[in-house]
Amino acid sequence: MDINEFATRSKQIRDRYHELEIKQDGHPWNTEQDALAFLTDAGLVGRQVMNNQHSWPGNLQPKLDQKIAESIWWLCSIADQTNININDALETFLTAKEHDLK
Repeated sequence: MDINEFATRSKQIRDRYHELEIKQDGHPWNTEQDALAFLTDAGLVGRQVMNNQHSWPGNLQPKLDQKIAESIWWLCSIADQTNININDALETFLTAKEHDLK
């Protein structure tokens, strides 16, 4: 899947979550709440990595691949809400890193 398709699908899913939030809380989450949700999931990525390295007890659910994907989804959603074109941002970042490491 290319990044533009990912961004489109991410927005559609986020819009559906906003509908659920309105039913639950009376309003959709704002960007700050989404950022906090992302940070929670990013922390869970860390726990899953520890679990995969056998330095954290137990069999955590969901699995690492799902939490990494969800974290990327959150970032794409936050980019959309803050009017950042995720494709352009990634291109700029990767180009700068490639240049820095030459």
